[in-house]
Amino acid sequence: MAELSPRTDTSTDGDTEDKAMGFHSSHSHGPVVSDASDKSRDQKTLRRLAQNREAARKSRLRKKAYVQQLESSRMKLTQLEQELQRARQQGIFISSSGEQSQTMSGNGALVFDVEYGRWLEDHNRRINELKGAVSNHAGDGELRIIVDSVVAHYEDIFRIKADAAKADVFHVLSGMWKTPAERCFLWLGGFRSSEILKLLITQLEPLTEQQLLAIGNLQQSSQQAEDALSQGMEALQQSLAETIAGSLGSSNSSGNVANYMGQMAMAMGKLGTLEGFIRQADNLRQQTLQQMHRILTTRQSARALIAINDYSSRLRALSSLWLARPRE
Repeated sequence: MAELSPRTDTSTDGDTEDKAMGFHSSHSHGPVVSDASDKSRDQKTLRRLAQNREAARKSRLRKKAYVQQLESSRMKLTQLEQELQRARQQGIFISSSGEQSQTMSGNGALVFDVEYGRWLEDHNRRINELKGAVSNHAGDGELRIIVDSVVAHYEDIFRIKADAAKADVFHVLSGMWKTPAERCFLWLGGFRSSEILKLLITQLEPLTEQQLLAIGNLQQSSQQAEDALSQGMEALQQSLAETIAGSLGSSNSSGNVANYMGQMAMAMGKLGTLEGFIRQADNLRQQTLQQMHRILTTRQSARALIAINDYSSRLRALSSLWLARPRE
């Protein structure tokens, strides 16, 4: 009877249910607090990891950019060495750089050779005109016009050479635009003023004492200027050799690549002064011609210009004979 009582069943179920709810309630607060703390720690850890990954990524990018820069510089140096080798073998420079500002670097030698050929053709025409005027005993006025034209024409080649030196100083300095015999007497991309004056003294006799004194002084000053430029070139070569020698072996070690590149940059800067030597040497040659023109009479100037041209023509003819000689 007691087992069938509704009151007994309700009381028992309620107590059990209350106890169960109380049990769950008493154990629910601990895990909730723990989970919140863990989530906070996890978020901080994730942020740190994300920051570390971003820093590592940026570091890799910087390292990659630095390596690419070094590789690019190394390739440019290799290209320069190849161009120098081709210049020795072929007498021209072919630049592999695609930059617009360096276009003349690749074609400068060829452009200069063409312009020099045109200048030489025009020069020969003017000299022939001068020879004809001298042979026909033209008047001083007519002869002076032709002489002034030839002297002014020399100024054109100095201007052409100055432009060519900016594009390819090695081509002008090496004299590859000259014949082999002419290159034997080449000095800083042209003739020695002092040697030309020695030649003219024997070709222009008789000269007055005043003219002899003026030409002697001009020859002495030209020789001093040539010696100063030659010494400057020797000093440049010595400094360049020391700079290059300081980088020997550095390129084989990755740790010394930056030092190697720095020394190569210094060497490149020193090579940049070559253009100045060419310009100063041509200025000396130009001033010598102008001074000679002022010292001599019109007819003497005509004979001097013809003698200079004939001397160069014979050197070119000698080169042709040498190249055409029989070979066993």
